[in-house]
Amino acid sequence: MNGDVKQLQQQIQIQFHNRQLLKQAFTHASYVNEHRFSQHQDNERLEFLGDAVLELTVSEYLYNEYPDRPEGELTKLRAAIVCEPSLVKFAEVLDFGRYVLLGKGEELTGGRQRPALLADVFESFIGALYLDQGLDAVKVFLEKHVFSSLSPGGQLQMMDFKTELQEFTQHHNMGVLEYRIIEEKGPAHEREFVSEVYMGDESLGQGSGRSKKEAEQRAAAAALNQLKLK
Repeated sequence: MNGDVKQLQQQIQIQFHNRQLLKQAFTHASYVNEHRFSQHQDNERLEFLGDAVLELTVSEYLYNEYPDRPEGELTKLRAAIVCEPSLVKFAEVLDFGRYVLLGKGEELTGGRQRPALLADVFESFIGALYLDQGLDAVKVFLEKHVFSSLSPGGQLQMMDFKTELQEFTQHHNMGVLEYRIIEEKGPAHEREFVSEVYMGDESLGQGSGRSKKEAEQRAAAAALNQLKLK
């Protein structure tokens, strides 16, 4: 990691007015804890803001793009776009992980590839971009790096994690996959399913969603993240 905001700006083709905001977006709390006397701030507050900005901008995009879709479908589409596995994919494509400032302990335990960290950094970046250049700049960025990944049907083209997991396990001759719904919770109109993917007796990953298919996709995404770390 280099924390080189100049190089990062060249890569994403966005020049920040306040480079400190951009640096903060890529500063993990573990780094701040190890540099207590520095001027660094971690990205947790920006993550909080970025989460809300993402919800709003994605909601507006879906509302305008799919005028005939009912509220329930739009909610599912938004959930698929802003869920952790999707944000991790976006962060990986942009190579955000290499720019994160990490503490030594977090670095040694593979924090740079940790899905939750990458998803948080993506949200933090969105929060920083919003503060620096406003909502229109966020929309332009998302059009280029997120909405362009949507198929005409509104699904993420990169979101077929079940197929990706199947291909990964077949390529490595790992065995047969099995998906199990291990829990159903919530009232009938807001049902939530929890799926777990197994290979034999070994659990590879778990995920939840508003439908069984969504839960299985998220379980597959979690499994992929774990297998690729091994």
